[in-house]
Amino acid sequence: MMSKLDTRSVDQSLGVAIGQTWEGYWFLPSAGKSLAVVRIVTGILGLFLCTSYAIDLLDWFGPSGWLPADSVTAWRSPFAFSIFDACATNAAVTSTFYGLVFLFVLLTIGFVTPVASLLAALGWASLLQRGPMLAGPADDGVAVLLWCLVIGASGDYFSVDAVLHRKFDWHPPRFRVRSRIAVGLLQVHAAVICGAALLSQLKGDVWWNGTAVWWIATRKPGRLLDITGLLLQSEYVCNVLTHGIILWEALVVGGIWFASTQKVIARAGLVIWPIVGVLTSCPLWGAVMAVMTIPLAQLLEEERLINDQDSGRK
Repeated sequence: MMSKLDTRSVDQSLGVAIGQTWEGYWFLPSAGKSLAVVRIVTGILGLFLCTSYAIDLLDWFGPSGWLPADSVTAWRSPFAFSIFDACATNAAVTSTFYGLVFLFVLLTIGFVTPVASLLAALGWASLLQRGPMLAGPADDGVAVLLWCLVIGASGDYFSVDAVLHRKFDWHPPRFRVRSRIAVGLLQVHAAVICGAALLSQLKGDVWWNGTAVWWIATRKPGRLLDITGLLLQSEYVCNVLTHGIILWEALVVGGIWFASTQKVIARAGLVIWPIVGVLTSCPLWGAVMAVMTIPLAQLLEEERLINDQDSGRK
């Protein structure tokens, strides 16, 4: 039997290990190169999604639009707020919207990045709150990406800011705690969103019997690629694709938390997530999920160094 002294020693060792793991996960300073890549792709995704809103912008949100501000305000949460609520004319709605588009351009090129990322996140949240019933999974995913970019230092590399810093010999890029926090939040959200999708799918019989991909493929709205001909050739193809999506999501939920599997799964996800998005008629959602795992793929030298240091602490 273990003595009280041995038990206390084990408890202390366990506490130290948990503390080191927690500190290494959230507070180990990290480089911002991977966040810079996330910033660029997020900006492009935001511009693409803005294009879909621009087509019917005034029809939806104009003074005489299908979604009057008063009706939406009464329907949504009392804590929600949108700057578009104050837009009483078509010109105000249009100018506010294209102001958001301009912020996404600034975010993409990385000019005054801390300000651009914050204003873009607030503007995007305002747009979604103006018509929350129109928001899809990709819209919500971009919101998550934007707030993570607000926290992290995403303008230190591959940006106009970085060029200006080098030209005028301002503060050089450095490892930052807030960049590590942003990466940690991306990892947590990727796991939670993937887990929620998995649980939602498992409630449907079509995901158990292997026909979900077929039923999704037969719906023309939102379909990017018609694969019904391929699915008709073999029932097994449909079963493999359907169950493959379930298996992949289960692997992501569990696998991205272990150092031995995280990099492999994240790198595979850069290819698999867009495919899953196409198969489920949510291509932009698939792209968002791939973007969330970019820092975990450790494609850049600085990120591999940070991961090695983190593993050494454990």
